[in-house]
Amino acid sequence: MSKQMMKSAIVTGGSRGIGAAISRRLAADGCAVTINYAGNQAAAEKLVADIIAAGGQAQAVQGDVADPATMATLFDTAEAAFGGVDLLVNNAGVFSVASLADQTDDDFDRLIAINLKGAFNGMREAAKRVRNGGRIINLSTSVVGMKLETYGVYAATKAAVETLTAILSKELRGRSITVNAVAPGPTATDLFLTGKSPELVERLAKMAPLERLGTPDDIAAAIAFLAGPDGAWINGQVLRANGGVV
Repeated sequence: MSKQMMKSAIVTGGSRGIGAAISRRLAADGCAVTINYAGNQAAAEKLVADIIAAGGQAQAVQGDVADPATMATLFDTAEAAFGGVDLLVNNAGVFSVASLADQTDDDFDRLIAINLKGAFNGMREAAKRVRNGGRIINLSTSVVGMKLETYGVYAATKAAVETLTAILSKELRGRSITVNAVAPGPTATDLFLTGKSPELVERLAKMAPLERLGTPDDIAAAIAFLAGPDGAWINGQVLRANGGVV
């Protein structure tokens, strides 16, 4: 990603796991990165310090993506610090599993609020404020294709994000802005590994023909491709970064 092409990026949920890997990669590729975090201020500040120590530019901004005001604040802060916004990565999300029969109203509402409404809030703000020639990249999940039991509501929120991705790519006609989604498969993050036995982790790793879990850096590389000049002709698509699981 050239500095001329992509000067300023916002990464929601950008302080830990896949989001942190995306923030680091974009900074290494020449972006000034505005890192959104929900609650872990220490992790966000450490990541900003690491990026700056490596010669990059970054700042951290707290906020709940389910609140539309958060998105306005993120864009305001990025524009004030870095002159504008060229890239939004809608990475913030939450995860829970339950059969449809056992899904609670509270979990349903939380998944919808953060995964779907949060992504919508980001896309809506970005559609108005990302500079011409920029990028909007949403995070989905390969479970949309796998259709695993107990993942129904989570997968449904991400399927909706994929649909919005394709439609927004058409609505931004004439501005040279691409809108795509990346759909990770099983990825070795703390969130994914917590509560799983070594045997279950091994079984999940063997699902892909490449016989390993993905890494946060694998997903960050897919984001960097779509964000950079080599991804300029990819638009309205979902890139399944999952080692061949589906």
